[in-house]
Amino acid sequence: MGILSSMYTGVSGLTAHGEALGVTADNIANAGTTGFKASRAEFQDIISKSLKGILGGNQIGRGVKIGAVNPILNQGNVDSTEKVTDLAISGDGYFAVKGSDGQTFTRDGSFHFDREGNLVTNDNQRVQGFMTDEQGRIVNKTGDIKFPRALIPAKPTSEVKVELNLDSRVETTKKFDAKDPYYTSHYSTGLEIYDSQGNKHLMTVFFNKTEDRNWEWRGMVDGKEISSGEEGKLSQVVKGTLKFTVDGKLDSQEVSESDLNFAGGALQNQKVKFNFGDAIAEGGKGLDGTKQYGKESDMISWNQDGAAAGTITSLSFNDEGVLSAAYSNGETKDLAQVVLAKFENPEALFKQGNNRLKESRDSGVAAVGQPNRAGRGKIFAKSLERSTVDLAGEFVNLIQGQRNFQANAKTITTTDQLLEEVIQLKR
Repeated sequence: MGILSSMYTGVSGLTAHGEALGVTADNIANAGTTGFKASRAEFQDIISKSLKGILGGNQIGRGVKIGAVNPILNQGNVDSTEKVTDLAISGDGYFAVKGSDGQTFTRDGSFHFDREGNLVTNDNQRVQGFMTDEQGRIVNKTGDIKFPRALIPAKPTSEVKVELNLDSRVETTKKFDAKDPYYTSHYSTGLEIYDSQGNKHLMTVFFNKTEDRNWEWRGMVDGKEISSGEEGKLSQVVKGTLKFTVDGKLDSQEVSESDLNFAGGALQNQKVKFNFGDAIAEGGKGLDGTKQYGKESDMISWNQDGAAAGTITSLSFNDEGVLSAAYSNGETKDLAQVVLAKFENPEALFKQGNNRLKESRDSGVAAVGQPNRAGRGKIFAKSLERSTVDLAGEFVNLIQGQRNFQANAKTITTTDQLLEEVIQLKR
């Protein structure tokens, strides 16, 4: 009977618009949820029969249903928080996290370190990232991002790089005397060297011009710092020569003596390379490093690769998602890089709750890689992505949904009145 059909059509409208109001209510409830994406209910009509069969036309609809509830994947506002472990994604992609229910994905970057040192979400899912090797280089190996060791071991100096100018105008009259090195050398400067236990030693390097374009240098430390020295007296631990071309470029460099035997049980005969520049004899051009020009001798720069043992002082992420640790000895080490997962159809990801999503058949597999590469979004450190819910728009949807619900209710009450008239036909 057609009257009854219209009642069931109205019921379908009540059901569909009631569920749509539920979607709107969920959006409003999550207006403050980090990384939340507002969803939209999408309706589809229901066709029951055609009055002309397969000839088409004159079809009677039987109501409405919700065909899909799809997230609207707009970019949320990225707000600064000043919390070191807060991360936000600008663009496509999801953080990959792991827990007891396997790997899931999230846009919520409000992370923290748990008591075991793992970087985790608020529901204790471990954040995944690319690891680093012993040299601090990012390698294509994923794993849990962990808090670094509190103490890093000492690193003995293996190379010292020195760039200076030696005055070509000085005379060769001075003869070096180890008992009076400062007055019997043409130039002196200080360097630092670390032994195998991380102890720092001040080395004074004395330079003497022996003939035109030829210099001799000696590295000396306080005698108490080496196993065979005498406290209060400088002891020679390394000696070498430098030769220059007629236009002041570094022609060759050579270490003729090395006796780096530091006291206190440190490694004996420590091997240290003293690099004064790209000498021509070694295949260089003599342009970088030490020169001999007609101006006062002076140190331009120097550095060395050793370090004392150090404790961690701070952690930070950069905008590439790389976690770095700074240590008390001045060292900085890269520890890991947050990975991002990209999907061909992210709208089809399955909601797990707790701001997490799971891979589904329709979403496609996760393409995991570095941020800001191959279409993946950029990472913002000390920031969070806010919800995309527009409260003003959702309130308009509430009003519209309410009116649609009321209109479908009117269909049912009108049908009820018609059925009452039918019943009254027999009195």
